Amino acid sequence: MPRRSGFSMWRLFWRGLGILVVLVLLLQLWYLGHVLWWKAFDPASTAFMEAGMARLQEKKPDAELRYRWVDYPRISKSLKRAVIAAEDSRFLDHEGFDWEGMEVAMKKNLKQGRIVAGGSTISQQLAKNLFLSASRNPLRKVQEAVITVMIESLWSKRRILEVYLNVIEWGNGIYGAEAASRRYFKTSAAAVGADQAALLAAMIPNPRYYETRRSARGLLKRKAIIAARMHQVSVPR
Repeated sequence: MPRRSGFSMWRLFWRGLGILVVLVLLLQLWYLGHVLWWKAFDPASTAFMEAGMARLQEKKPDAELRYRWVDYPRISKSLKRAVIAAEDSRFLDHEGFDWEGMEVAMKKNLKQGRIVAGGSTISQQLAKNLFLSASRNPLRKVQEAVITVMIESLWSKRRILEVYLNVIEWGNGIYGAEAASRRYFKTSAAAVGADQAALLAAMIPNPRYYETRRSARGLLKRKAIIAARMHQVSVPR
């Protein structure tokens, strides 16, 4: 009897493991289907937008997000340069992962004893924004990497930057370059100048905080660094 009981438990284990593998594969296919769809069609919402909406509606049930899609040519070149300079200076050269940048970030974090630098590329950030959460769960990071490979394999760099600039958070309930430009400068994303672009790019790491603290010393320091680097980067055509 004990042997039969042990055999049954192993059979249940392998059956459960098989079901888990199938579910994980189905989830990857779901992600892949969305990546393929969004290669040609613009996202109406993202995981981060849905989380932002839920957060806003906890305090105000009828709250709405500020989000307006604009095509790539209608985003100023200054803003494209500023965001690449700020978030991923090797954007055009890597295939989704900046290993050198990750190594530098890891050394900074070890030196400080806490996380002060990320090292995530624009592609990795986009994968997280579209599908995942802001948690630092190791499994989430693995899933982010898988989606990043899908995006980099199927989309052009221009499409990656276009979607990224249209969906990232730029304040409480503010998503995308057009909504951000209207909110902070009362102009369109196409008309954003170099100085304005540097400020918007500097806000990306903590947009809800900087929305009401645009004179913060740390923000202005980061803005100056970005402004100095903007001319050194290229953007997808």
